[in-house]
Amino acid sequence: MTHLRFFRRFAGLVLAGWFCIANSSQAQSSSSGQRDILREITEVVGLKPRFQLRATSQVQNAAAVVYDGQRFLLYNPQFVAAVNRAGHTDWAGISILAHEMGHHLNGHTLRPGGSNPADELEADEFSGFVLRKMGASMAQAQAGMAVVSDDEASPTHPGRRTRLTAISDGWLRANQQIIASNRVSAPSATPAVLANRATAPVRTVAATTSSPVSVLGKITFRDNPGEDYYVTNALSVVRLDHDDRTAEVVGRLTRSESPTYPYVLVDGRQRRLYVSRSGSIFDTSGRQVALLSDPS
Repeated sequence: MTHLRFFRRFAGLVLAGWFCIANSSQAQSSSSGQRDILREITEVVGLKPRFQLRATSQVQNAAAVVYDGQRFLLYNPQFVAAVNRAGHTDWAGISILAHEMGHHLNGHTLRPGGSNPADELEADEFSGFVLRKMGASMAQAQAGMAVVSDDEASPTHPGRRTRLTAISDGWLRANQQIIASNRVSAPSATPAVLANRATAPVRTVAATTSSPVSVLGKITFRDNPGEDYYVTNALSVVRLDHDDRTAEVVGRLTRSESPTYPYVLVDGRQRRLYVSRSGSIFDTSGRQVALLSDPS
């Protein structure tokens, strides 16, 4: 079949596409199908389905666009059906929708301009991650891109081998998380007991305490690099307050049986982060959120 590139455009495409969709009898939502693919994709990454999926003949293949603050996933049903036939699996079409959602979630549709290789690879990796979470094999996750991508790279899109490698990376990352979560016992599901804020105890210790506490590592969070977090020899995670000279216990590290993620960081709300052998710390969606390093 003819290789058709994914594309994303703004201004003209969004405005013209929207009015065509609004007035076209071919426009439809995912609710008309047997599977709610949009919800399936968002659920595996813990998101609310705040996207609108639209089938329309006004696009050649598929596109992630924004109109009036609303995020849309547009796709041509004939194109998706052709990809499924060529890839010999329905996962091929699902990977296309996951790819386009990756453009939205990685912020690509918030920037001016069209497609570029870096953005395409990020969306490819996201599609591989999502399809593994949904139960697809690596070959099934790669089936769609194996059909639609070109052999050679262009100014806007990477070549086929590079794109399949990005999908493989996302698939393997999700697979490692699944293996790690299966090997670690589930935490308690007992909800927190709310206490009066005025009388609730604060778990802090004096920074000048004479207790035999030593620091094994430093945790730096990407979203809050100015805060100092340390891992003690008791595997507690503490946050230092230099002004008050106190250290608040905010979580702890527990060992796991996973060779890829030998430690799991659990905070007071039973949220889990996975620590790799290199010290990279990932959330449950596979996004690196922090780094564990030598404190010296």
